[in-house]
Amino acid sequence: MSLFKKIFSSQKKETLDKGLEKTKTSFFSKLSKAVAGKTKVDDDVLDNLEEVLVTSDVGVETTLKIIDRIEARVAKDKYLSTDELNGILREEIAGLLSETNVGEDTEFTIPKDKKPYVIMVVGVNGVGKTTTIGKLANQFKKAGLKVVLGAGDTFRAAAIDQLQVWADRVGVPIVKQKMGSDPASVAFDTLSSAVTQDADVVIIDTAGRLHNKINLMSELSKVKRVMQKVVSDAPHDVLLVLDGSTGQNAFEQAKQFTKATEVTSLAVTKLDGTAKGGVVIGISDQFKIPVKYIGVGEGIEDLQVFNKYEFVDSFFKK
Repeated sequence: MSLFKKIFSSQKKETLDKGLEKTKTSFFSKLSKAVAGKTKVDDDVLDNLEEVLVTSDVGVETTLKIIDRIEARVAKDKYLSTDELNGILREEIAGLLSETNVGEDTEFTIPKDKKPYVIMVVGVNGVGKTTTIGKLANQFKKAGLKVVLGAGDTFRAAAIDQLQVWADRVGVPIVKQKMGSDPASVAFDTLSSAVTQDADVVIIDTAGRLHNKINLMSELSKVKRVMQKVVSDAPHDVLLVLDGSTGQNAFEQAKQFTKATEVTSLAVTKLDGTAKGGVVIGISDQFKIPVKYIGVGEGIEDLQVFNKYEFVDSFFKK
């Protein structure tokens, strides 16, 4: 069966198609200019294609991988028409995502053998971290799971208040302390409460500052150590939230955070308001960390499990 002959939930797929519309329109506008007047894929077309991919925020290293793959096909097939380029690109990008990303789930699930399953969420302020936590809590609750939130970003009063708003909106319990409290203490209380309540999922927010990596590293390490006093193998997932609309800046944030702490999965937000959706391809390839969730709209349902087949299908859908 072809990678692309999969049955997608129509409503979810429509949201994804719409969310990637700006990226797709920008990409294909550049691509059509790159091949204008050409009938075969030659060096000029490949040079132009390289520029298209880089300016679409796929990233230089990932772009070079894609170009190398297409050059290999040109060399093997001797003649490739520019009409075939769209299909070839689609196949090569799907192949690249298959090598570096899990990306085959379509539903919000957690491992059955971890209870509570603990997710620690990291990321700089303004990337949509609190919103992602709220939407994630909503999806897990809809899946029939019992969720507890922990307001571990005690650096900003607004962060605690925002998370409380989401907890109220979704209808899940939240554990919080006053601004300036020790984040590790909040994490300890949250996990203790979750165990008492027999919760399935715990989502812990953390401070969104990155001006001093050493302080951040020691703070996150302390939070982890204290969590493990309650749940020995916590956290089970360290989820880094990145703002897709910042393009190359999202790469930089990923680089900084992966140096500061062990990141096990990624959420890329705000893809609906930008033409920089290509960043998902580059980030998943460069960091070898699975993109688990993508944000494709402002609605509470518009956080989706990242599925590489659906993503590539929407990206190349005419």
